[in-house]
Amino acid sequence: MRLSILLATLTLGWAPAGALASSGDVAATHAYLTANYALARASEKSVAPAQAKVVTYKRKLGRECPGVGAGAPENEVEEPLTYEVAGALWSITYGLNARAIGAFARTVGGLRWSQPKITRTAYAYVKTLRGLAALPLPDLCVDVRAWKANGFGSAPATTMSFDKHVEALEAHAIPAKLLAPYENAADRALAQKTARLERKLLNVETVEGFDDWTTVLETLGMPQ
Repeated sequence: MRLSILLATLTLGWAPAGALASSGDVAATHAYLTANYALARASEKSVAPAQAKVVTYKRKLGRECPGVGAGAPENEVEEPLTYEVAGALWSITYGLNARAIGAFARTVGGLRWSQPKITRTAYAYVKTLRGLAALPLPDLCVDVRAWKANGFGSAPATTMSFDKHVEALEAHAIPAKLLAPYENAADRALAQKTARLERKLLNVETVEGFDDWTTVLETLGMPQ
Protein backbone atom coordinates (compact mmCIF):
# COMPACT_ATOMS: atom_id res chain seq x y z
CA MET A 1 0.00 0.00 0.00
CA ARG A 2 1.09 3.45 -0.66
CA LEU A 3 2.44 5.09 2.45
CA SER A 4 0.15 7.94 3.56
CA ILE A 5 1.32 11.21 1.80
CA LEU A 6 -0.31 12.96 4.76
CA LEU A 7 2.40 11.40 7.05
CA ALA A 8 5.42 11.97 4.72
CA THR A 9 8.56 12.20 6.83
CA LEU A 10 10.65 15.38 6.83
CA THR A 11 14.20 14.01 6.82
CA LEU A 12 16.61 16.53 8.27
CA GLY A 13 19.24 18.04 6.00
CA TRP A 14 21.76 20.83 5.97
CA ALA A 15 22.27 23.87 3.82
CA PRO A 16 24.82 23.82 1.01
CA ALA A 17 27.89 25.94 1.63
CA GLY A 18 27.29 29.60 1.01
CA ALA A 19 23.52 29.33 0.84
CA LEU A 20 21.87 32.68 1.50
CA ALA A 21 18.46 32.98 3.10
CA SER A 22 16.20 35.87 2.19
CA SER A 23 13.72 37.15 4.77
CA GLY A 24 10.87 35.96 2.53
CA ASP A 25 12.30 32.45 2.35
CA VAL A 26 12.79 32.35 6.12
CA ALA A 27 9.20 33.49 6.73
CA ALA A 28 7.76 31.01 4.23
CA THR A 29 9.78 28.18 5.72
CA HIS A 30 8.63 29.03 9.25
CA ALA A 31 5.00 29.15 8.11
CA TYR A 32 5.33 25.83 6.29
CA LEU A 33 7.00 24.03 9.19
CA THR A 34 4.43 25.37 11.64
CA ALA A 35 1.54 24.27 9.41
CA ASN A 36 3.11 20.86 8.82
CA TYR A 37 3.53 20.30 12.54
CA ALA A 38 -0.11 21.23 13.14
CA LEU A 39 -1.14 18.75 10.44
CA ALA A 40 0.94 16.01 12.04
CA ARG A 41 -0.62 16.73 15.45
CA ALA A 42 -4.10 16.60 13.96
CA SER A 43 -3.25 13.31 12.27
CA GLU A 44 -2.07 11.87 15.57
CA LYS A 45 -5.32 12.84 17.26
CA SER A 46 -7.35 11.28 14.44
CA VAL A 47 -5.77 7.82 14.64
CA ALA A 48 -8.35 6.33 17.01
CA PRO A 49 -11.42 7.95 15.34
CA ALA A 50 -10.15 6.88 11.92
CA GLN A 51 -9.68 3.30 13.08
CA ALA A 52 -13.20 3.30 14.50
CA LYS A 53 -14.59 4.45 11.15
CA VAL A 54 -12.63 1.76 9.33
CA VAL A 55 -14.01 -0.90 11.68
CA THR A 56 -17.55 0.35 11.00
CA TYR A 57 -16.85 0.24 7.26
CA LYS A 58 -15.55 -3.34 7.42
CA ARG A 59 -18.67 -4.41 9.30
CA LYS A 60 -20.83 -2.73 6.66
CA LEU A 61 -19.10 -4.71 3.91
CA GLY A 62 -19.55 -7.85 5.97
CA ARG A 63 -23.29 -7.24 6.05
CA GLU A 64 -23.78 -6.12 2.45
CA CYS A 65 -21.46 -8.32 0.38
CA PRO A 66 -19.57 -10.94 2.38
CA GLY A 67 -17.48 -13.20 0.17
CA VAL A 68 -18.65 -11.48 -3.00
CA GLY A 69 -15.26 -11.99 -4.63
CA ALA A 70 -14.96 -15.68 -3.83
CA GLY A 71 -13.15 -17.53 -6.61
CA ALA A 72 -11.16 -14.50 -7.76
CA PRO A 73 -7.77 -15.36 -9.29
CA GLU A 74 -4.63 -14.54 -7.38
CA ASN A 75 -2.70 -12.80 -10.15
CA GLU A 76 -2.21 -9.41 -11.79
CA VAL A 77 -5.86 -9.32 -12.91
CA GLU A 78 -6.82 -8.79 -9.27
CA GLU A 79 -4.49 -5.81 -8.74
CA PRO A 80 -6.89 -3.00 -9.75
CA LEU A 81 -9.48 -4.28 -7.28
CA THR A 82 -6.99 -4.66 -4.43
CA TYR A 83 -5.72 -1.15 -5.13
CA GLU A 84 -9.30 0.10 -5.02
CA VAL A 85 -9.63 -1.45 -1.57
CA ALA A 86 -6.59 0.53 -0.45
CA GLY A 87 -8.09 3.67 -1.95
CA ALA A 88 -11.32 3.11 -0.06
CA LEU A 89 -9.40 3.06 3.20
CA TRP A 90 -7.52 6.25 2.23
CA SER A 91 -10.86 7.88 1.46
CA ILE A 92 -11.94 7.22 5.04
CA THR A 93 -8.75 8.28 6.79
CA TYR A 94 -7.96 11.35 4.69
CA GLY A 95 -11.60 12.39 4.67
CA LEU A 96 -11.58 12.40 8.46
CA ASN A 97 -8.64 14.84 8.31
CA ALA A 98 -10.26 17.14 5.76
CA ARG A 99 -10.51 20.09 8.16
CA ALA A 100 -6.83 19.88 9.18
CA ILE A 101 -5.80 19.43 5.56
CA GLY A 102 -7.87 22.47 4.61
CA ALA A 103 -6.10 24.60 7.24
CA PHE A 104 -2.71 23.39 6.01
CA ALA A 105 -3.66 24.08 2.40
CA ARG A 106 -4.85 27.62 3.13
CA THR A 107 -1.54 28.46 4.75
CA VAL A 108 0.87 26.69 2.41
CA GLY A 109 -1.06 27.51 -0.77
CA GLY A 110 -0.10 31.15 -0.40
CA LEU A 111 3.61 30.73 0.33
CA ARG A 112 6.44 31.65 -2.03
CA TRP A 113 10.15 30.84 -2.02
CA SER A 114 12.90 32.31 -4.16
CA GLN A 115 13.63 28.78 -5.38
CA PRO A 116 10.78 27.84 -7.76
CA LYS A 117 11.38 24.15 -7.05
CA ILE A 118 10.36 24.59 -3.42
CA THR A 119 7.24 26.53 -4.32
CA ARG A 120 6.23 23.96 -6.95
CA THR A 121 6.75 21.12 -4.48
CA ALA A 122 4.68 22.86 -1.83
CA TYR A 123 1.80 23.50 -4.24
CA ALA A 124 1.88 19.93 -5.53
CA TYR A 125 1.74 18.68 -1.95
CA VAL A 126 -1.25 20.90 -1.20
CA LYS A 127 -3.05 19.75 -4.36
CA THR A 128 -2.49 16.10 -3.48
CA LEU A 129 -3.67 16.46 0.11
CA ARG A 130 -6.80 18.28 -1.02
CA GLY A 131 -7.45 15.54 -3.57
CA LEU A 132 -7.06 12.81 -0.97
CA ALA A 133 -9.29 14.62 1.51
CA ALA A 134 -12.01 14.76 -1.15
CA LEU A 135 -11.48 11.22 -2.41
CA PRO A 136 -14.90 9.59 -2.93
CA LEU A 137 -15.56 6.28 -1.25
CA PRO A 138 -15.88 3.66 -4.01
CA ASP A 139 -18.65 1.07 -3.93
CA LEU A 140 -16.58 -2.07 -3.47
CA CYS A 141 -19.60 -4.35 -3.34
CA VAL A 142 -20.84 -3.15 -6.73
CA ASP A 143 -17.40 -3.21 -8.34
CA VAL A 144 -16.43 -6.68 -7.11
CA ARG A 145 -19.81 -8.05 -8.17
CA ALA A 146 -19.32 -6.56 -11.64
CA TRP A 147 -15.85 -8.07 -11.81
CA LYS A 148 -17.19 -11.49 -10.83
CA ALA A 149 -20.04 -11.19 -13.33
CA ASN A 150 -17.56 -10.96 -16.22
CA GLY A 151 -15.74 -14.06 -15.04
CA PHE A 152 -13.03 -12.14 -13.20
CA GLY A 153 -11.77 -10.72 -16.47
CA SER A 154 -10.85 -7.06 -16.75
CA ALA A 155 -11.69 -4.79 -13.85
CA PRO A 156 -14.87 -2.70 -14.23
CA ALA A 157 -14.55 0.80 -15.65
CA THR A 158 -15.47 2.35 -12.31
CA THR A 159 -12.53 0.62 -10.66
CA MET A 160 -10.10 1.67 -13.37
CA SER A 161 -11.32 5.28 -13.22
CA PHE A 162 -11.00 5.38 -9.43
CA ASP A 163 -7.51 3.86 -9.49
CA LYS A 164 -6.35 6.30 -12.16
CA HIS A 165 -7.59 9.21 -10.07
CA VAL A 166 -5.80 7.95 -6.95
CA GLU A 167 -2.56 7.21 -8.79
CA ALA A 168 -2.49 10.80 -10.03
CA LEU A 169 -2.33 12.04 -6.44
CA GLU A 170 1.43 11.70 -6.21
CA ALA A 171 3.33 14.39 -4.34
CA HIS A 172 5.45 14.68 -1.24
CA ALA A 173 6.30 17.09 1.52
CA ILE A 174 9.12 19.53 0.80
CA PRO A 175 12.45 17.73 1.31
CA ALA A 176 14.11 19.01 4.47
CA LYS A 177 17.41 19.65 2.68
CA LEU A 178 15.68 22.31 0.59
CA LEU A 179 14.32 24.09 3.65
CA ALA A 180 17.39 23.78 5.86
CA PRO A 181 19.09 26.96 4.56
CA TYR A 182 16.09 28.98 5.75
CA GLU A 183 15.60 27.43 9.19
CA ASN A 184 16.55 29.07 12.46
CA ALA A 185 17.22 27.01 15.59
CA ALA A 186 13.56 26.99 16.64
CA ASP A 187 12.41 25.91 13.18
CA ARG A 188 14.98 23.13 13.10
CA ALA A 189 13.73 21.87 16.45
CA LEU A 190 10.14 22.01 15.18
CA ALA A 191 11.10 20.03 12.08
CA GLN A 192 12.70 17.39 14.30
CA LYS A 193 9.59 17.20 16.47
CA THR A 194 7.42 16.83 13.36
CA ALA A 195 9.66 14.11 11.99
CA ARG A 196 9.35 12.12 15.21
CA LEU A 197 5.56 12.44 15.09
CA GLU A 198 5.46 11.37 11.46
CA ARG A 199 7.66 8.33 12.08
CA LYS A 200 5.28 7.26 14.83
CA LEU A 201 2.26 7.77 12.59
CA LEU A 202 3.93 6.03 9.68
CA ASN A 203 4.46 2.97 11.86
CA VAL A 204 0.79 3.00 12.87
CA GLU A 205 -0.30 3.26 9.25
CA THR A 206 2.05 0.53 8.11
CA VAL A 207 0.83 -1.95 10.70
CA GLU A 208 -2.86 -1.07 11.08
CA GLY A 209 -3.29 -0.01 7.45
CA PHE A 210 -2.00 -3.34 6.17
CA ASP A 211 -4.15 -5.24 8.64
CA ASP A 212 -7.24 -3.30 7.58
CA TRP A 213 -6.47 -3.88 3.91
CA THR A 214 -6.10 -7.64 4.33
CA THR A 215 -9.23 -7.81 6.50
CA VAL A 216 -11.32 -6.05 3.85
CA LEU A 217 -9.99 -8.39 1.16
CA GLU A 218 -10.87 -11.34 3.40
CA THR A 219 -14.36 -9.94 3.98
CA LEU A 220 -14.87 -9.64 0.24
CA GLY A 221 -13.57 -13.19 -0.26
CA MET A 222 -10.62 -12.02 -2.39
CA PRO A 223 -7.07 -13.37 -2.34
CA GLN A 224 -4.62 -11.47 -0.16
